[in-house]
Amino acid sequence: MAKNEFNRSAELEVFLKVVEFGNFSAAARFFDNTPSSVSKTISKLEQRLGARLFNRSTRKLTLTSEGCVFYEHGLEIIAALNEAESIVGRQTKPSGKIRVNCNIPFGKKYVLPLLPDFLAAYPEISIHLELTDKVINVLEESADIAIRTGNLSDSNLISKKLGTARMVVVSTPTYLKINGNLQSPEELKTHNLLDFTFSRVTREWPFIVDGKERMIAPQGNIKVSDGDTLRHLVLSGLGIARLAYFQVEDDLEKGLLVSVLEDYTPSSTEDVYAVYVGQGGILPNRIRAFIDFLYSRVKIK
Repeated sequence: MAKNEFNRSAELEVFLKVVEFGNFSAAARFFDNTPSSVSKTISKLEQRLGARLFNRSTRKLTLTSEGCVFYEHGLEIIAALNEAESIVGRQTKPSGKIRVNCNIPFGKKYVLPLLPDFLAAYPEISIHLELTDKVINVLEESADIAIRTGNLSDSNLISKKLGTARMVVVSTPTYLKINGNLQSPEELKTHNLLDFTFSRVTREWPFIVDGKERMIAPQGNIKVSDGDTLRHLVLSGLGIARLAYFQVEDDLEKGLLVSVLEDYTPSSTEDVYAVYVGQGGILPNRIRAFIDFLYSRVKIK
């Protein structure tokens, strides 16, 4: 009986992940398994239930009406199981692997310095940290937690706000001496504005002109894949960039960079979130421990 119950629970979790990801391959990556193994698990589940749960095509999977019913009840079952495990788990030390995806500037400034204290507090946890400014699909990449900046697109992910980052438009004194100081946002159109290669919710830089928002689309001869590289290009005197204040704070204090158009960016900010997948609002205690640790220790400028 115990073995059968365990198999039923495992089948249900595989089914729920296939629904979340929308395909067998992503679910297989999550379980460190093969797509064929996941497909066989679903087929066995359908045979045992005597009902088809998915309509399969070469392009996508869609739930049948029976699959929808099983999914709704399956979520309730897993949520109840997670709640029971969470209640018991709070009495024990969190353990296991946490896969974290974070943009490079925030990771270097805030996450990396906290890891020694976190791992000392939770010695049975291991961290797999990927620093990249590319916005990943959390479900497909099987990340437990992703740190994201700016507006969040609608999704089934859960988010916890870690703070708000002030944004500044910066350049070097030498660049501005050669190319001219800026008196208004409109003058940016005659300058080399450095930008990112990856897609964002908006690529434009916001300013307040005569009480109204004015958006300037950055145009320049260099685009890069991460904020750390962008900072180095600005420091090289190649142009103007919009970066988080925490990323260039030391450069500003040393006079290596100067902030421009401050009168037009009084409230230019981007929120920073920890986003993660959650079923029924229940998290493994290792993931909750890491998010709570970040929230209590990160103080964004």
